[in-house]
Amino acid sequence: MSDFRGRFAPSPTGRMHLGNIRSALLGWLQARAAQGRFLLRIEDLDRARCKPQYVDDLMRDLRWLGLDWDETPLVQSQRDDVYREALSTLEREGLVYPCFCTRAEIARAASAPHGLSEEGPRYPGTCAHLTREQQAERARTRPPAWRFRARPGEVPFVDALMGPYTQDVEAVVGDFVVRRNDGVASYQLAVVVDDAATHITHVLRGDDLLSSTPRQLQLHEALGSQAPGFLHVPLVMGEDGKRLAKREGAFALAELRERGLEPERVLGLLAAWSGLGDGTPRTLDALVKSFSVEALPRSPVVAREAQLIEALGLR
Repeated sequence: MSDFRGRFAPSPTGRMHLGNIRSALLGWLQARAAQGRFLLRIEDLDRARCKPQYVDDLMRDLRWLGLDWDETPLVQSQRDDVYREALSTLEREGLVYPCFCTRAEIARAASAPHGLSEEGPRYPGTCAHLTREQQAERARTRPPAWRFRARPGEVPFVDALMGPYTQDVEAVVGDFVVRRNDGVASYQLAVVVDDAATHITHVLRGDDLLSSTPRQLQLHEALGSQAPGFLHVPLVMGEDGKRLAKREGAFALAELRERGLEPERVLGLLAAWSGLGDGTPRTLDALVKSFSVEALPRSPVVAREAQLIEALGLR
């Protein structure tokens, strides 16, 4: 067993689709090819959308394909105290501050059109320098979120698949939320704390999260933890140009499983989407032996319905 530690971290907001399970498969193959450990983490901080039945479904889906994990799954909704402790550490260092702005206020105040991330307009720093008296006054009418003071300057790293990437977090995103105003840790804080706590060495995930990485690197530095290496794979897209992972319909893995489909057919399709096969049925043992980062595609994969039907034998 090597020191390699990877993970799959789904959010149980619906049934897993072929796009989700492809990321799980590639992370599992990367860990097993390196003779390392593979962990499962349930990212269920969105309490309104995450449902226990979806957790059960995704575990059944993973086991059906043979994707096992080596330790007890970590569940984020059970770790509020850990995230609060991390926030307290950042507060003691003067690296976070309470923010009372609404989304509408941020949108109105944002004036730099280049400052736009997946979180929306760049935060202009409205609450960054409030006095304690001003904070107390604002807190009477609205509970605060907490923002991390983004360090200015480029944050570079080398992605194992996509190559060099850099972002000036302060210029593009601004100070970013690490705890929402409902008291729940943000994705950015939780993922950093959890990766550090479980000693993750390698993160393989979709490239929609590529731009989040510089924020996470700043948090790792601030908390004194070792950042993992990153590998971001292009997403699987539907013919309509939307992410396959967000689509409901006949290609939810649970539905394929319930139809009695052979898991090797699904593995063969996922391998073809990943440069690791020709679409014919494959076993996990064969895929571990042939796994290669260099073979992975560097552009989005389009899942055409006719191809899916043929590869999965759904005629």
